[in-house]
Amino acid sequence: MKWNLRLTAANKGIWKASQLQRSLAEHGLVISAGKMSGLWSGQPVSLKLEDLGVICVVLGCGIADLLIPEPEKVHRPGQEETARAVVGSGTVTPKVIPKRRDRRSLPPE
Repeated sequence: MKWNLRLTAANKGIWKASQLQRSLAEHGLVISAGKMSGLWSGQPVSLKLEDLGVICVVLGCGIADLLIPEPEKVHRPGQEETARAVVGSGTVTPKVIPKRRDRRSLPPE
């Protein structure tokens, strides 16, 4: 998913994170400067649904305006390895074998 807060805010005439932070506080959502910076400049690691709802109300937008799907970035397990083998120079990357920290051998497969 692509986080699209800055463009959505700009479409509503909000050009600075501090403007949005004040508007959110007026609607009961007080966000620290650090978290606001993360929301404004990057992809948030986590966001409560309640907070997302307040952001949508303040910006007068829907969730689809803030979160844009990127299906081309979603891969099934093992799919990326197959693509690398096909695209690569004909060599397949070797399988990684974990080693124990205590230097004991792993059980046989």
